[in-house]
Amino acid sequence: MSQKDNEINSQENLSNEIVDETVKDEENIYISKEPDHNIEKAPKKRWYIVHTYSGYENKVKVNLEKRIEYMNMGEKIFRVEVPQKTITQVRSGKKTKKEEKIFPGYVLVEMIMDDDSWYVVRHTAGVTKFVGTAKKPIPAKDSEIKKIIHRGQQTSAKIELDIKVGDKVRIVSGPFAEFIGDITEVYPDKSKLRAMVSIFGRETPVELEYKQIQKV
Repeated sequence: MSQKDNEINSQENLSNEIVDETVKDEENIYISKEPDHNIEKAPKKRWYIVHTYSGYENKVKVNLEKRIEYMNMGEKIFRVEVPQKTITQVRSGKKTKKEEKIFPGYVLVEMIMDDDSWYVVRHTAGVTKFVGTAKKPIPAKDSEIKKIIHRGQQTSAKIELDIKVGDKVRIVSGPFAEFIGDITEVYPDKSKLRAMVSIFGRETPVELEYKQIQKV
């Protein structure tokens, strides 16, 4: 083989090596770039707090649920809640129950926030704004939402009585059952009261729960 042929072969081999290395580099570049192709993370559903006109909380809930269905937004807006607790009222010996809002003027919405879902919620009749800045609603912490829901369940047994200081009450349960007492203090937030009860001729202060007494 002539020297010229050898040179040609050497050049061809060198070219092949360069091509092979280039292909390898391209493969490596592709592999190294692949993690950066990361497809955007799927947006996460979060709880947001919506401010409403006073007294419109339940109407907003109904209106928003209708809009979600009508505008096919069920994949972005999941739950609408008006935090409430059940109050038992006792008037003239009769018990009645009513729902009382824990946070009047606010509605909770579990949703994936984007332009479309924001528009649907923000433009629901009765809604005034999201909690946060005008352009960026702030999601509520999951721990806060759990506390709100737990609070609604925890206070469901609260009782309201039409009683006041100076009223006489009969104790119907506990160690002082059948005694009559005069109310000296009332603690409506705790559903408790303090009364003076005559025990062995001596006035004794006693703390009682609403469920332990009847108004005389």
